[in-house]
Amino acid sequence: MPSSTVRVTTETRRTLQQLANEHNETMQSVLARAIEQYKRNLLLQQANDAYAALRAQPRQWAEAEEEQREWEATLGDDLEDAE
Repeated sequence: MPSSTVRVTTETRRTLQQLANEHNETMQSVLARAIEQYKRNLLLQQANDAYAALRAQPRQWAEAEEEQREWEATLGDDLEDAE
């Protein structure tokens, strides 16, 4: 796999090396996992922000809740009775 050089502070490199050593991984894999986790955190934060903005608008929030109830009513569709 091709690679690139990324400049980081000495402290960041030290931490990256420590984490890699502690978990028997390469620095590259620790960095890749950290970036993936950061991306996921950003996505969740964006979703939380969007829900907060929706909640701040009572009419739209009520519509969203009603739609969610409608979808929840379909969860059991086409399922045989468990009894």
